[in-house]
This record gives sequence, C-alpha cells and structure tokens, in this order.
Amino acid sequence: MTMEKTYDLPLNGIPAGKSEFAWKADKKFFESYGNTEILDADLRVEAVVEKSGRYIGVDCQIEGSVTTLCDRCLEELQLPVSETVLLSVKFGSEPEPGESDMMEGDREIVYLDASDAVLDMAQIIYDYTCLALPLHRVHPDGECNADTVRYLGQQPEPSPSDGDSAQNPFSALKDLF
Repeated sequence: MTMEKTYDLPLNGIPAGKSEFAWKADKKFFESYGNTEILDADLRVEAVVEKSGRYIGVDCQIEGSVTTLCDRCLEELQLPVSETVLLSVKFGSEPEPGESDMMEGDREIVYLDASDAVLDMAQIIYDYTCLALPLHRVHPDGECNADTVRYLGQQPEPSPSDGDSAQNPFSALKDLF
C-alpha cells in the first residue's frame, strides 16, 4: 500500500522526554485501505511520544469528522470522531497467546522487532477511527431525507383475500396439498 503521507514515528531518533507529532487523515487515507464506507474524512491526529530509558509511550488523539451514508435514508451523514489511543511500545517478539495479555494498565502494547526504528501509525489510526464509528449510522430524528422516510413508512396494504395470511405466515402452505 502506498500513501503520499507517512504516519511514521521515528522511535530510535526520539530524544528522552516528550516529542509531538501531527498528521491529517482525509478521504485518500481511507481510500488507500480500500474502505468504501467512509466517503470523506477530515481528521487531525496528534501524538505525544514519551521516551524514558527503555519505556516508550504514545498518547494519540484523533479528532474530526468522517462522512458516511445514513443507514436509514442513504444520504451523506457526517459523524464526529474523538478517540484517544494509549500505546506502550516494546521491542522483541510478541508473547504467545495466553502467556501475557496485550494491555499494560490502560495502554495497549505494540510489539516491534528489535531492528525496527519506526512505528507506522497509519494502521492504528485507521483501526481506531473505524472502531469509533457507531454500528447504526443514522441522522438524528427528523434530519433524514423526508421523501425516503415517507417511502419507508408505507406499509403494504393486505389484499382482501389474504385475511388469514396477514395473521398466520404459514397459511400459504395450506394450498400445497
């Protein structure tokens, strides 16, 4: 996957103390992952990296909005995104499942090879943004496309010959024998 912007944190070149990084994630960022649900995005990502000895902590804040389709009326819907990501970076191989959990307090642990000098934040930004979106994406009441809502609100009228079938879905089977 090639992106014009890099979302890299140069871990080996960071001095002790705190360092700040900032990026933007837009429509092209989500298109590079093949995401067709997010039509547009205007996200600002700020990361504060704290290095102290062998400890590297990354506090990342993702703020902004994404545009997707409303599940009810299929019109564009802008959703706010405000997500905090707390990571601890550790060098070495990832432990076997069940050997150790993937959390350190309230921080998710990211394992990198000892030879890695960079933490690519792109996948982390993508994953946490997608997880921040609600499962049911709809406009607030009264803001959906009125024509679509009116169409959805119509119930098919039962025909007079269907008298029983409206009450019993199995009544259509009686004519099989």
